[in-house]
Amino acid sequence: MQPGSDRRTWQRYIALGDSFTEGLSDPEPGTPDSFRGWADRLAEHLAAASPSGTVEYANLAVRGRLLAQVLTEQVPVALASRPDLVSLVAGGNDLLRPGADPDQLAADLESAVVSLRAAGADVLLATGVDPRQTPIIRRTRGRVAVFNTHLWSIAARQGAVVLDQWGASWVQDARMWDPGDRIHLTAEGHRRTALAAAAALGVPVAGDHTDWRTPLDPAPPLPVREVVGQELAWVRGFVLPWIGRRLRGESSGDGRAAKRPDALPLRAGVVPVPDS
Repeated sequence: MQPGSDRRTWQRYIALGDSFTEGLSDPEPGTPDSFRGWADRLAEHLAAASPSGTVEYANLAVRGRLLAQVLTEQVPVALASRPDLVSLVAGGNDLLRPGADPDQLAADLESAVVSLRAAGADVLLATGVDPRQTPIIRRTRGRVAVFNTHLWSIAARQGAVVLDQWGASWVQDARMWDPGDRIHLTAEGHRRTALAAAAALGVPVAGDHTDWRTPLDPAPPLPVREVVGQELAWVRGFVLPWIGRRLRGESSGDGRAAKRPDALPLRAGVVPVPDS
């Protein structure tokens, strides 16, 4: 989709990526260990904007996937489905790792964007979030910034669209993030991200959904004891288990499959239901 294009509707949307696009920390009510997420919500907006009131939608994202896995496991499946819109958001798990090469990651990402564009698909990319406010993870800020710079250049060269998360002030509010891991958005964060993605694509959204840029009211300061307790709980509950999986060569996505592997029709007003 070239910048300035008048296109505002798509018929087949396929979402690729990792836990961010799988929708972690935005639980699907009544469905254990199943998540909705920004991509599902975007698909609903696409269906509502379509003249037919439907969009064919698949979500191939799996938590824990590295960029190379997304490119080898998910992109070929997407190409075979002949989508007209693909969201490709990956690389975040790579950038968390010391020694990650953002230049090579960007080059690999661009090769996939070229293939998708050559197949006739519009492509939605997303920058990484500025991690400056998150302890430990803020050490990745330089790598994320370099990757983001490449991503904007890729979009300009290949005619892709960018969802700018780095520049979104609302996303810096800690209440937009799961307090258990601080790397996955809450339901409200996913809702706003879907609206931001729709805006980037130029998709009209019905109803009163203009509040996604509006910051939350300031939160009252927490007692020091509570802050310290939250930090310790985060280290014990997320950081140490993450390090343990890395040392054992394990991933949170081991043994998991895509939640919506086939591009099935989604009607406007109907929440996507993951395959059982």
